[in-house]
Amino acid sequence: MCSTLPACCISPAYRKPHTPRQHRVILTVGMTHSESARKAAGRPRSPATSPSSSGPATGITVYGCEPDEAALFREKAFRFGVTTTITEAAVSEANADLASGNRCVSVGHKTRVTNSALLALSRVGVTYVSTRSIGCNHIDVEYAASLGISVENVTYSPDSVADYTLMVMLMAVRNAKTTVRRSDRHDYRLSETRGKELRDLTIGVVGTGRIGTAVVERLRGFGGRILAHDRNPKTSSDYVSLDDLLRLSDIVTLHPPLTAETHHLLDRQRIEGMKPGAFIVNTGRGSLIDTEALVSALEGGRLGGAALDVIEGEEGIFYADCRNKHIKSKALVRLQEMPNVLITPHTAYYTDHALIDTVENSITNCLTFERRNQRG
Repeated sequence: MCSTLPACCISPAYRKPHTPRQHRVILTVGMTHSESARKAAGRPRSPATSPSSSGPATGITVYGCEPDEAALFREKAFRFGVTTTITEAAVSEANADLASGNRCVSVGHKTRVTNSALLALSRVGVTYVSTRSIGCNHIDVEYAASLGISVENVTYSPDSVADYTLMVMLMAVRNAKTTVRRSDRHDYRLSETRGKELRDLTIGVVGTGRIGTAVVERLRGFGGRILAHDRNPKTSSDYVSLDDLLRLSDIVTLHPPLTAETHHLLDRQRIEGMKPGAFIVNTGRGSLIDTEALVSALEGGRLGGAALDVIEGEEGIFYADCRNKHIKSKALVRLQEMPNVLITPHTAYYTDHALIDTVENSITNCLTFERRNQRG
């Protein structure tokens, strides 16, 4: 299991307003960029952000780095006194040598980190992987550990996903997909199906970690009944068993981590036990739901609808321009055809605020690892 950072490690960007400087960055796919804080050695630094002079700057190779992330990594590299080697390409066996000389690498979550890539990283001396995501499901953490590589996630503002969850939840119960599509065709008639108000509904929140708790806090303002389920209750909500939550809730929103135990948490049996006409919201991980069972329940009219920012088999589809490509996932195609299902491409986390947190905390994690290593 990957090491999870506690809430106290949230970056300063989350705790106070910020106005990040804007950078214009041009990257070529596959091109790498080495950025060294030593270039700015002659410039004054504030004591709070000056790197230690006890040794050379820490080197970090950043894989799968989009242009907006690259701008932030450059800015933060100067602040923290680190050297970054940045590439837009995902980490692979072929480009692992970009990490030569660096013990720490930072990877994105959009592409799976293969075992062959981990082996290649270990051979060039990498002992720490910081994934720029809350989940580590794209990395075989146990295999990495067998190679002597530690894997840790990052924390970022839970508000990004919590806000998005409420947005798609409201869109689902107000039939927004049909309304917007009709308006795009200049059809301004009212929908045959009236919307619902959250104050009249019972909302079940599964998983009350940082994001789930932020969702609960937002829901309280709408006045509806809130139920919660978590092995370790963390809020003042009405906690019930999972089966009771599914039986009683008009909307079920999923926020637990994806583990062996939570894989297909909503399987066919549990979906059949849900309140008739209920809605499912998933901004967590696609494999929390048995997608085939979900499709069957929607087609049979048992469920009222779904709002899904994640889905099983999204890899290679989400984050790509597939307008002129054949979509291999039949379940995804079928779900998108349904008027009561809203699909978005794993974008709930993607805000200015969260991106700053992600980059800053990935660098901080690497520096913390290096300090631990030096003490050891």
